[in-house]
Amino acid sequence: MPERIRNNLANGQRGITGLETAIILIAFVVVASVFAYTVLSAGIFSSEKGKEAIYEGLESVRSSMELVGGVIAKDVDGDSDVDLLLFTLTNALAGEAIDMHITTDTDFDGLLSDEANKNHTTVISWIDPTQSVADIAWTKTELGKGDGDDLLEAGEKFTITVYVGSALATDPDEYDQFTIEVKPDGGAALIFDRTLPAVIDSVMDLR
Repeated sequence: MPERIRNNLANGQRGITGLETAIILIAFVVVASVFAYTVLSAGIFSSEKGKEAIYEGLESVRSSMELVGGVIAKDVDGDSDVDLLLFTLTNALAGEAIDMHITTDTDFDGLLSDEANKNHTTVISWIDPTQSVADIAWTKTELGKGDGDDLLEAGEKFTITVYVGSALATDPDEYDQFTIEVKPDGGAALIFDRTLPAVIDSVMDLR
């Protein structure tokens, strides 16, 4: 027996066996696998959340509407201020149907917020530099081809009449700027701005 090995045995020292080496290697592999699984799981979870956000965004877009043509302002009583706004909506990108049920303005005050029985989920708001009406009265008329129900579906058009003259404390007149927000139950709101001309006519196309 070589002198070095004999001295090691005499001092109570021994080498690492192959079995011990294998056990240590397996331990390292197991620990690495656990860490790898944790990282992979976190990545998959993050990816799923990202996909959910994308799908929700697409759903929001598909449930939106857009203007078709101009915005018509009418002075129906000849007092040189706007009484009615009319505009036509269609379903953007052939998306999901939009609920356009109406609520009847029983007291003719131009407001739907004070009605006891509300059927509408699409809310129309008026904003100008001096006032804001969050739930203004409106009605709809189906324009062209449609199936006669209250859903704005792909290929359909609804002409919306907004009763601004009854709802506003100050009637809009010359050079007034205003914003209309059409907020459906699902999907993005449609927002557009217009400015009234220098002369208020009976019918005006606000482009």
